[in-house]
Amino acid sequence: MSIIRVFPRKTSMTPTDGLAFVGDPPLGKQLTFLEKPNLPRPEADEVHVSVTFTWDKEEGNRLVDAWKEYYSVVKLGGPAITGSNGDFTPGKYIRHGVTFTSRGCPNRCPWCLVPEYEGPLRLLDIAPGYIIQDNNFLATPKHHRLAVYKMLQEQPRAAIFSGGLESRRVTDEIAEELRSIRIHSVFLAADTDAALKPLQSAVDRLAFLKLRSNKMRSYVMIGRNETIEQAEQRLEAVWEIGCMPFSQLYQPSERYIKYPRKWRDLNRKWSRPAAIRASHKK
Repeated sequence: MSIIRVFPRKTSMTPTDGLAFVGDPPLGKQLTFLEKPNLPRPEADEVHVSVTFTWDKEEGNRLVDAWKEYYSVVKLGGPAITGSNGDFTPGKYIRHGVTFTSRGCPNRCPWCLVPEYEGPLRLLDIAPGYIIQDNNFLATPKHHRLAVYKMLQEQPRAAIFSGGLESRRVTDEIAEELRSIRIHSVFLAADTDAALKPLQSAVDRLAFLKLRSNKMRSYVMIGRNETIEQAEQRLEAVWEIGCMPFSQLYQPSERYIKYPRKWRDLNRKWSRPAAIRASHKK
């Protein structure tokens, strides 16, 4: 079955193949691939509009109506609509190279959408890919992690743990597991001041990765129940610990917050490694 996938917005995870589109259908007469292989609006059996963020639901519904002008079967889905409880198909709704080996998370952090979207932790069949996007990979059992490492050793590119590694779960044993594979980068997290001490412990154990480099990064959620000064202090603390901060403005599930310019400027500075390094040169 030929399926066009449509997304309300482009992200770093959006597929880039010829059947993936962002926004409205392109203009032009609808022909078959044989008649004109490079036509921007190909024939398809179905169109799937995939909505990742809850604040894009209205746009998702609009896109369904727009694509129905040209295709008879248009379906609305995605994590914000139906959750993420299904199996994972590489390259279908997320670009090739990205893989999920588990869904869900055993934690219930009050700011996190994973419990609502995906529920408790469950294992998936391991699909090939070098970017591990699991929400809590280290919460999976050892036999599963070892199978994932074996898969990663067969990939042409070094592993990226962009889903995030929970700092509290980085033990000496986990550090030795990670040392056994080629790693491009790992992401930890410091979303609260209480997360700084576990982050320091994790960084110490992962010292074989270069400190303050793109190999050792940390998500830092900012803007939730704090002042801009408090947010910047935590970002500086993450830098001092030895991680390269990656700032993210907090967004609740029920609405989209449009932050003032000062918050946006702070987030921009602390999400760009070059800008961070430049501001810390003595």
